[in-house]
Amino acid sequence: MEFANRLKKIPPYLFAEIDRKRKELLSQGIDIINLGVGDPDKPTPDRILQAMHEAIDNPATHNYPPYRGTNDFREAVVQWMEHRFGVTGLNPQTQVVASIGSKEAIHNTFLAFVDPDDYTLIPDPGYPVYRTGTLFAGGEPYIMPLKPDNDFLPDLNAIPEAVARKAKLLWINYPNNPTSAVANLQFFGRLVAFCREYDILLCHDCAYSEIAFDGYQPPSVLQVKGAIDVAIEFHSLSKSFNMAGWRVGFVVGNASAIQALAQVKSNVDSGVFKAIQQAAIAGFLTPKAELHAIRSVYHQRRDLLIAGLQSLGWPVQPPKATLYVWTPVPQGYSSTEFTTLLLENCGIIVPPGNGYGVFGEGFVRIALTLPEARITEAIERMKHAGIHYA
Repeated sequence: MEFANRLKKIPPYLFAEIDRKRKELLSQGIDIINLGVGDPDKPTPDRILQAMHEAIDNPATHNYPPYRGTNDFREAVVQWMEHRFGVTGLNPQTQVVASIGSKEAIHNTFLAFVDPDDYTLIPDPGYPVYRTGTLFAGGEPYIMPLKPDNDFLPDLNAIPEAVARKAKLLWINYPNNPTSAVANLQFFGRLVAFCREYDILLCHDCAYSEIAFDGYQPPSVLQVKGAIDVAIEFHSLSKSFNMAGWRVGFVVGNASAIQALAQVKSNVDSGVFKAIQQAAIAGFLTPKAELHAIRSVYHQRRDLLIAGLQSLGWPVQPPKATLYVWTPVPQGYSSTEFTTLLLENCGIIVPPGNGYGVFGEGFVRIALTLPEARITEAIERMKHAGIHYA
């Protein structure tokens, strides 16, 4: 049999390959410290579990859900956006759609807007689905480099006029995966103006909005005046409420864009199980103290990892948000060479920065999704192996 040509353009998904290596080493009896995938290791909060149990017991949740999500879910989204970000006036009927996490909604947005040879403006380094989604739709990804000297923000002035006029989508992701960078409302305002000028849909992947530290509160792009005319925002409950395996999230914003996305989704999936939507509503109502408890786990791990890396000479500072530390590799190593060194000498898995794009070369991403004891052990293994930054 012959695969479709589109598959020939797309490499194996980064984390699928990492998981393959992990299983191979485990089969050899090697104790692996997997600091690769951002999969929360703590259980889903009890209030969400209880809401799920009650919803499952209700036969009314057992049939097909509405494609856009239940009315209760979409109204809860609108209330949460107002409570969390101060974004008011959203219409739950036309400006919200439930999603099976963020990944499928991101991919389906490309199918809704991108025709062959259209440009998409995507960050590099960035979530690999931005590039693969473009290729699946037959479009051309145009890289917006994220560089340390620009605080890992794209330089809009570097985008050629001809490219901007052919672009359908511009993707951003703050707090950022993999770099942990953050962006302010002033920068979001520049993005909104740029997309308005060139008739581009601004797509903000906001999956890490609730994992932030030291009093920092990540903003929504929809807080910018006029953003609703050109922008949609993607949210996921995966990281915010330890619900990664539940696969539930939402997209909110411009009504025409939401309609287009909903049209694609109604043809490729049958919506989110209604019981899960009920559980998600309970998640939106989580008290601040419980949310703080979730964040404090990652806060403590962040501080432990940063202190450990600094003790080995790494020039890293604590990130303000996300589950990750984006750190340079020692001089003389490529990203892949350093990840191989960690794997072979220490039994530690981290993804190479170039797995997120060419401008990720020279970095690795370390996830904060293991207990403190394992993070401490990882640092000790590096120290024992003589691995230092300089």
